[in-house]
Amino acid sequence: QVQLAESGGGLVQVGGSLRLSCAASGSGFSINALGWFRQAPGKQRELVASVSTTGRTNYADSVKGRFTISRDNAKNTVYLQMNSLKPEDTAVYYCNPVMYASGSIYSTRNYWGQGTQVTVSS
Repeated sequence: QVQLAESGGGLVQVGGSLRLSCAASGSGFSINALGWFRQAPGKQRELVASVSTTGRTNYADSVKGRFTISRDNAKNTVYLQMNSLKPEDTAVYYCNPVMYASGSIYSTRNYWGQGTQVTVSS
């Protein structure tokens, strides 16, 4: 029932920062764990970070220490603060509800929004 719209991407230099936002409309935001995913051209979509309904976070090893996921339930928004950006961070970034099962984290949906493009120039 929750509709999500990503924004905040752009073109940055190596070492730069961006903050992505995922704004929700509809109902159910506060009862969903949420994740940021990314997909680079020719590559499989991967989970970057997730935050549970209680605020627990998980990060891919490739971004740990550089990215921070957070949520503001009052604003129905989840953020991804991206620091020390690298060329390999270049991708389209998406947010979606996630679930935790069998030691892995999965999107609960089989459809994706438009995402927001992040390009890191070397």
